[in-house]
Amino acid sequence: MDGFLPWIQFALTRFRVFTCARFARSGPTLAASRAPRYIAASSIRPPHPMSLSFESFASWFNKFLTRLFGSHNQRVIKKVLPIVERINELEKKYRALPDAAFPKMAAEFRARLKKHESLDDILPEVFAATREASRRTIGLRHYDVQLIGGWALHNHMVSEMVTGEGKTLVATSAAALNALEGNGVHLITVNDYLARRDAQWMGPVYEMLGLTLGIIQHDYQEAYRFDSSYSNDPENKMRCLRPCTRKEAYGADITYGTNNNYGFDYLRDNMKSSGEQQVQRYIKVEVDGEIVRRMAFAIIDEADNILIDEARTPLIISGSAEESAEKYAQADRVARRLETGVDYEVKEKEHLVMMTEAGIEKAQRLLGVEDFYTGDNLEWPHLLEQALKAHNLYRIDKEYVVKEGEVIIVDEFTGRMMPGRRWSDGLHQAVEAKEGIRIREESQTLATITLQNYFKLYKKLAGMTGTASTEAMELDKIYRLQVLTIPTNRPLIRNNMPDIVYRTKKEKWEAVIEEICRIHETGRPILVGTTSIENSEIVATMLKRRGVKHEVLNAKFHEKEAQIISRAGYKDTVTIATNMAGRGTDIILEKGVAENGGLHVLGTERHEARRIDNQLRGRCGRQGDPGSSQFFLALEDDLMRVFAPEWVSAVLLRLGMTEGEPIESTMVSNAIGRAQKKMEDRNFEIRKNLVEYDKVMNEQRHIIYGQRQDILEGKDMRAQIVEMFEERVGEVMDRFLPEGAKAAWDWKALGEFMKTRFEVAELPEKLAESPDHAVREELTKRLMAVYESKEKEIGADNMRQLERYLLLMKIDERWKDHLHNMDMLRSGIGLRSYAQMDPKIAYKKEGYEQFEGMLGSIKEEVTDLILKVQIKKEEQERLMERERYKVTSESKEDASNAATRTEQGGPPSDEKPKPFVASGPKVGRNDPCPCGSGKKYKKCHGKKAAPVTGGGDEGGEEDEKD
Repeated sequence: MDGFLPWIQFALTRFRVFTCARFARSGPTLAASRAPRYIAASSIRPPHPMSLSFESFASWFNKFLTRLFGSHNQRVIKKVLPIVERINELEKKYRALPDAAFPKMAAEFRARLKKHESLDDILPEVFAATREASRRTIGLRHYDVQLIGGWALHNHMVSEMVTGEGKTLVATSAAALNALEGNGVHLITVNDYLARRDAQWMGPVYEMLGLTLGIIQHDYQEAYRFDSSYSNDPENKMRCLRPCTRKEAYGADITYGTNNNYGFDYLRDNMKSSGEQQVQRYIKVEVDGEIVRRMAFAIIDEADNILIDEARTPLIISGSAEESAEKYAQADRVARRLETGVDYEVKEKEHLVMMTEAGIEKAQRLLGVEDFYTGDNLEWPHLLEQALKAHNLYRIDKEYVVKEGEVIIVDEFTGRMMPGRRWSDGLHQAVEAKEGIRIREESQTLATITLQNYFKLYKKLAGMTGTASTEAMELDKIYRLQVLTIPTNRPLIRNNMPDIVYRTKKEKWEAVIEEICRIHETGRPILVGTTSIENSEIVATMLKRRGVKHEVLNAKFHEKEAQIISRAGYKDTVTIATNMAGRGTDIILEKGVAENGGLHVLGTERHEARRIDNQLRGRCGRQGDPGSSQFFLALEDDLMRVFAPEWVSAVLLRLGMTEGEPIESTMVSNAIGRAQKKMEDRNFEIRKNLVEYDKVMNEQRHIIYGQRQDILEGKDMRAQIVEMFEERVGEVMDRFLPEGAKAAWDWKALGEFMKTRFEVAELPEKLAESPDHAVREELTKRLMAVYESKEKEIGADNMRQLERYLLLMKIDERWKDHLHNMDMLRSGIGLRSYAQMDPKIAYKKEGYEQFEGMLGSIKEEVTDLILKVQIKKEEQERLMERERYKVTSESKEDASNAATRTEQGGPPSDEKPKPFVASGPKVGRNDPCPCGSGKKYKKCHGKKAAPVTGGGDEGGEEDEKD
């Protein structure tokens, strides 16, 4: 170690000199104030290692080891090269085979797997066969770097590949290899068009190898199998797609679809009344000593978008719940009369709206309500909060558009419209009230899961993207996915020019138009990137005034998306694209464009994530083509305004910046980078926070869906029912015959309860003199006698069917109510922090108590009904097949809304959660309620539960009939 210290000291000294040089390049101000001091210090003596921060030293030491041994990425690629060489050696063998030999290959490879060869053993041959099949069918031969990408996918990694390197083709080798196990491979894209396009494009490759291919679309009834003999007209958009059932599409070796479609199908499967109605395939694997259901393998295209940006968004299937539309309209009228900064405060960074005391009093007067927090008024704070959010945080043509009398959400990451999707918690109704259109009823959650937890259901997960390295830590922490950066097939020669910053948006837009006109005169194609529909229309309007022909690509015109973006590389073309609309479609340069400098990308605002900026830059310079990119910014842009406020503007003014004058400064670029880093950190915390809370629901979902699946698979439920009866006997004894207090035994009440509830004959008085265990045995014996009598009466098979039906019905009813109660708990859990409680710990504890209470309710209701219900055999079979839910919508909750409602707290509605069974000692009626409300137990969760009634034809659940 002593011999190593001088090297460290020398390296630290060089690090200081490097720092000096970096500052010297940053500009005269920083160079003058800092550089001489560092130069002088390092020229006199080596700096002491402790004078550096730990982070700086760790960063340097990591670079030192990388220079010495190579990066982890380089070492992994070096490890793969012999496999690539082996694939290349096999190319001659497969090129010599006739076409007829290829369709038999899948069966041959599967036979070898049955003889205990592994996928790794046959990988070189499968990859070589896939490469040759691709060359023969679609005219594309995998480059060596694409084979490395396929190897990374097979090995549970994210392949980071520069735009234009052929990610769609990369997936074929890994998909074909893993499909040989016969458990299904899911190819996941960001929209239905790409799923259909990629399946049609790559379908011939899989078909030639003897593999089947399915496609699922947003409409549940729309699914296809790839069949080259079906409608093989190149002008037909649906060529080679033979309609089939959704189950058939999932039954194919490989299935293409979107992340939302897969997630919603999973939720729907767990709402079905029979196993035959389920569409997805599962395998059983052992996890921590427990056998669980998993899906086999998924390859995610645009993995950063789906696993990072979209992952914090819960998927929600809802049924209708009664709520007055007039109340939303009233809340909207009141919100319009409240003043910002006086009656409420807007926290744009945190995506919050908070009413002040003055605002609450004013709102109460306007509504004619004495107190929001008593009686039937508890819903008003929530309704007003959503109305204020609608007016202050949700803007038309940015977060949503209004089309044909409907509010349609615009995806914040892709800029695409999402018809049929609705915000939850009454936010959508608040926006409808704001826009003065028909207010639809509020919905109740029937099933929900976050994408993080959905993707954890796969035994093996992999992904592809052009920008993942900046999120490598998060991908590893949440999904255990390593990122492998794949080398480009040709050198990247794109010119990324420095940002140009203006003081105001007005100056920026004028400069953007001037720059577009200047480049347009040269004949070079231009892609203008904007962050919202509103901004894209600003640019379009200004260009129209200047007479510049252009195409607009945003959420309003996404039907033409692929066609527009594919022509963006033609001469004299100006294309305006919202965010990353058109992602997944290559921009091919027209002949002569490359010689003129290639495509120029002009960004009009920095995105909150650096990845999105890099994706926009990546639209040019594909496959070694020339190209350039530059961002035009203003200090009034959202990102700069929120995270790099007054001091930046003050410094620029001191430097002599005048109106209309741009500035190119490393200092400003660094400020922008720090602002983006802050936003990325904030979004990571939101996602991490969502995962922490959803862990509670995930464990509960795992238990409930596991029980449902056992029922749907026809598992004998008799043992479970018997166990329920035994537990009920124990509970009844605790209630009427408290242990150790024989004087308090209420034998008469016990007898009446057993007779009324379970049809048990009158209990003999002499039994009261028996010890506890004898009484328990006798009660259990008599209860089981009634149960066996019932079984004998209707037959064992019918009894098993009845048990499954009642269990399924009650699990679904109580689970739906439990989801609602957990929503209520989560909405107000942030208030626990005022009582010096950790909200997450409180949520876990109270969520567990509510879950235990739900299981107790299921047990109680099933055991009460099973001895009384009378169902004819033919009706019983019909009921088991019956859909018990009326689904009104499937939605992706707004990411910010999902996170902030957890932390803000506050009573969300006037509907109180159902009572739950608390663990621990018995709570007295006059004691404080353990839920933390501050009320007495008898006034809160000690109240007798009100019966749950359905909402008729408009409710979230259809009425059941005996």
